[in-house]
Amino acid sequence: MTETTPATSPATSPIDATDVGTGSKYARWFRVVAIAEAVSWTGLLIGMLFKYVLSDNEVGVKIFGPIHGTIFIAYVITVAVVRKPLRWTWLTTLLALAASIPPLFTWFFELWAERTGRLR
Repeated sequence: MTETTPATSPATSPIDATDVGTGSKYARWFRVVAIAEAVSWTGLLIGMLFKYVLSDNEVGVKIFGPIHGTIFIAYVITVAVVRKPLRWTWLTTLLALAASIPPLFTWFFELWAERTGRLR
């Protein structure tokens, strides 16, 4: 007689579905907000280029200013929320917060955090 083992269904798998592939839900949420913050910074910079250098058109700043401000606040709150589940040290948390100041640095921080295992 041959012995068979029951197949494990995804519902009974010991691996949490949020940890498969791209990491935890906290890491995915942080990535989304960090990249959105960098994109909104880019939009605001382009708006400022048009307003102060290329023309006197304020439309880009009027559109991307509030968008960037909202996403910036969301990024700071997200860092505060994900730091414990992602087991970030205070230094990593401070680096994440400091990355929100220069343009595009949230994206660079996200890439660094992924490479160094801080988004697991």
